[in-house]
Amino acid sequence: MRGLTDIHCHGGGGHAFGSTVEATLGAIDAHRRAGTHAMVASLVALPLPVLREQLAVVREAMAEQPALLGAHLEGPFLAPARKGAHDPAALIAPGAAVVDELVAAGDGIIRQVTIAPELPGALEAIERFVGAGVAVAVGHTEADAALAREAFDRGATLVTHAFNAMRGVTAREIGPAGAALADERVFIEVIADGIHVDPQLIATIFRAAHGRVVLVTDAMAAAAAHDGDYRLGSLDVEVRGGRALIAGTDTLAGSTLTLQRAIEVCVEAGVSRDAALAAATTAPRRALGLE
Repeated sequence: MRGLTDIHCHGGGGHAFGSTVEATLGAIDAHRRAGTHAMVASLVALPLPVLREQLAVVREAMAEQPALLGAHLEGPFLAPARKGAHDPAALIAPGAAVVDELVAAGDGIIRQVTIAPELPGALEAIERFVGAGVAVAVGHTEADAALAREAFDRGATLVTHAFNAMRGVTAREIGPAGAALADERVFIEVIADGIHVDPQLIATIFRAAHGRVVLVTDAMAAAAAHDGDYRLGSLDVEVRGGRALIAGTDTLAGSTLTLQRAIEVCVEAGVSRDAALAAATTAPRRALGLE
């Protein structure tokens, strides 16, 4: 079995991915000391020139640390109404020229991109990214279940941190998460910190999507570190009692989770240890086509 693999993480040990090579390597080291074997560096929504610079930083860090598998662009193709801890000024639509620019800047290291499928040009962008070998996740979106299904038909195979920054499940509209639960082609990211998703719901997701749950941390710099004041992209973040919030708000700004702790939260919720381990080892690698 592969080691613990986190495909959605922004930093740790007091360091943020993409800021500098040294900080990126420091974040990897912090999570490796906490039990994680391999990671994908998630980058938040930022202006395109900054994202290009951060991709170059990730590429340089990958040359020094094989545990770094590539980059995940969580922005900038997000719905403003579901932006979460992303700077609204950096959000844009995924036009063909922008997609091509980022694919070229990544030059093979972009493993995943999150897209809100209701944005202009998004469905075409999904196909464009998939054609370039990038796994596409539906997330930070106002999409209903029907539009999510269309995104899956176009090639999206993931849902970014299910049940967070998207419509919920109701009796007559099951939203992106509900559509993903019913679609055997789709993997489902879960932040199992006991804060982002209720533990009883975590157990339900495992039962409904056997073998397709991917445990992620969505961790920011305070993971494997300490409470205090941090930055996530261009935003100030306050971490108190291990809970990360955009400063002055009640909006979650990622987590301070480690994958090893996520496994324990799942087990405490009634998930078998074998299933929780698979969701943190083989499932994430399958989701990104790394197996």
